[in-house]
Amino acid sequence: MVDPLSPRPVIQVVSGLETSDGAGVRLTRVIGGPQLPMLDPFLLLDDFRSDDPEDYIAGFPAHPHRGFETVTYLLAGRMRHRDSAGHSGVIAAGGVQWMTAGRGIVHSEMPEQEDGLLAGFQLWVNLPATEKMRAPRYQELDAAAIPVERRPGVELRVIAGTSGGGITGPVRELITPVTYLDVTLDAGSDFREPLPSAWNALLYVIEGAVTVAGRPLAARQLARLGEGDGVALRAEAPSRLLLIAGHPLNEPVARHGPFVMNTEEEVRQAFHDYQAGRF
Repeated sequence: MVDPLSPRPVIQVVSGLETSDGAGVRLTRVIGGPQLPMLDPFLLLDDFRSDDPEDYIAGFPAHPHRGFETVTYLLAGRMRHRDSAGHSGVIAAGGVQWMTAGRGIVHSEMPEQEDGLLAGFQLWVNLPATEKMRAPRYQELDAAAIPVERRPGVELRVIAGTSGGGITGPVRELITPVTYLDVTLDAGSDFREPLPSAWNALLYVIEGAVTVAGRPLAARQLARLGEGDGVALRAEAPSRLLLIAGHPLNEPVARHGPFVMNTEEEVRQAFHDYQAGRF
């Protein structure tokens, strides 16, 4: 039987840049740095993990956003968030918060722990020009709400989009279409997953080691994937990875700090509106 999947090659490997953000949280910036400024529609991907409270305890005090979505996915620890619209809650291990900043919101994300491991990711997803000024909204889900698909040697947590096995994630009505999978693999297991051929896709190794289209990848390496209609890989050790794909917007991007618009004039207007207290 002919395999219908046309696997995507690896066209770039990125190790990320050690940096800090917020009030001094230590993290690795994988998208949004000099190696990979963006991968349309993805503007930023940060990997934060430490069991040293000095690396994360200061958190991310109140700061504004406009024009995109922030996706916070926790592997360990707890993070409390509050915003200018009166929302408040706690993201715990295995949970996700998909926040559409839209026309503007001010929010904070502060660790709700004083010791132990804090680990997770923040992804920024761009919004199309027609949706940048929409009303802010949240989709917040705990670990129990995220469905799991099991295959031989493979476990998928389906956060957004629909897996090859037909499991659909609980994050719905996405403005920018995205697939977001957390994949755990036994050593020696093979993993094949279809992806829309017109979408941009990346694979980020959280831990372990995998081989993708003949290219070895180690922990904390991101692979930007080329053209094809899926991904095929083998786990060389017990491994865990993120597989993320999204529909490119193919629009101009003007960004400065927490604002991502289509023109510099719109960015200046965002600063003006924030300073005038309109968020």
